[in-house]
Amino acid sequence: MRLFEAIIDANHRAVAGDASAGLHPAEFADALPVIALTCIDPRLNAFFPNALALPAEEFIWLRNAGNIVTSTLSSTLRSLALACAVKGGREIAIIGHSDCQVAKTTTTVLLDKLKALGVDRSRLPDNLNEFFGTFGSERQNIIRACDFVRNSPLIGPKIPVHGLLLDVETGKLDWIVNGYETLQAQVPPGLPGSGALPKFGAALESLGAFKEFAMGEMKFPEMKIGEAALPGKPLAERIHVVPPPTVALPKTSPPPIRPGKAPLPPPIRPAADLRRK
Repeated sequence: MRLFEAIIDANHRAVAGDASAGLHPAEFADALPVIALTCIDPRLNAFFPNALALPAEEFIWLRNAGNIVTSTLSSTLRSLALACAVKGGREIAIIGHSDCQVAKTTTTVLLDKLKALGVDRSRLPDNLNEFFGTFGSERQNIIRACDFVRNSPLIGPKIPVHGLLLDVETGKLDWIVNGYETLQAQVPPGLPGSGALPKFGAALESLGAFKEFAMGEMKFPEMKIGEAALPGKPLAERIHVVPPPTVALPKTSPPPIRPGKAPLPPPIRPAADLRRK
């Protein structure tokens, strides 16, 4: 069981009333610490990192309004990249939550609230939705953020990017984006993590004694070029080359072709004869 599989399992058992639900972080040392991006909602203070069953020292907590990621090179991606490179983060989780006030705030309401704070509309960007990254669905916002993070050139290809949604009433986590599955889908077939190697290993198992094969012990049969590397007759004796059919020429030669006679031009008559007429 991998880290977030264990986290979701422990979370669901705890929400169901299992007092013994939890996990042993030492068993997942290779996947820690976790980097989590959440909303700034103060209701989340009581949930993290407890909802993940992780100790505080293994939980790198980043926050912005609405846990929004606006592009693959945004300031949020800069923080996530530094958390991986400098603080050694191994897995990333974008964690949204139910009853998000950012999702309920329309552009018109946002302008009114900014105006009440003395912010003039003329000093704001033209496209407010793009600038603030406003959204109407918590789930879609999580999926969109995971896409930006996963496709960012700042995040290494070996970092799983998960998407979760926290219920602020119960503390239950829903796994919206499984970072293990999306990471596996990104690896080209035949490379580690692609899923092709386990299938190849299973194929070797089905070959029985062949799985004991060692390259250093392989011996090539002594053979001449033109002989098959199989027991039996040489290749030249087993493959019959069919010659092309011969064309019988006629015994008598055709009569020679003589060029036809060209017609002679009419005789040229003297000029005196023409005058007589």
